[in-house]
Amino acid sequence: MKPSPSPSDTKLPLSALARQLNLSHPLVQIAETMDWQSFEDKFGRVVKASGGRPALPTRLMVGLHYLKALYDESDESVVSKWVENPYWQYFCGEQVFQHEFPCHPTSLVKWRKQIGTDGFEQLLGQIVQTAMRTSVLKPKEIERVNVDTTVQEKAVAFPTDARLYNQARITLVRAARKRGIKLRQSYVRVGKYAFFKQ
Repeated sequence: MKPSPSPSDTKLPLSALARQLNLSHPLVQIAETMDWQSFEDKFGRVVKASGGRPALPTRLMVGLHYLKALYDESDESVVSKWVENPYWQYFCGEQVFQHEFPCHPTSLVKWRKQIGTDGFEQLLGQIVQTAMRTSVLKPKEIERVNVDTTVQEKAVAFPTDARLYNQARITLVRAARKRGIKLRQSYVRVGKYAFFKQ
């Protein structure tokens, strides 16, 4: 099914949640200037229609992904912090303060898969347009884009010769013991010392 429409009380001057917030907060200002209807138009069609429950509101999903990127959060943490922060809830289209989680973190993963890379390019484009429209971002600042290509450290054991020799020694000693072959020396201590010395 298509996503349920985002609650919007445009006829009312302020929602119950907005009356409790500082209207000069950056998230409130961005929420007011962002073209949420364009997201509904673009991503409402992408979400697959099925016989199950209605999809989550598009504004909620776009808002959670924006907050996730803005504050460098994981799927789990953005969902759990959303419950605590009224500004995040207002940004995602809520009219009253919610005490329940907006969705399960895996819903964000599934939504990302449904919109694909093209959808994320459209999402980024709309955010850049909003930033330029509100003068947060100037055209000069996006003439040149710097890409951070810093390599993240990973705990990968590279197959060095010393490591391969030690692994082969361990495998041969196990195979010999399994078959009942008595070894004069297994080189457990010497092999380990030689391996770490490399």
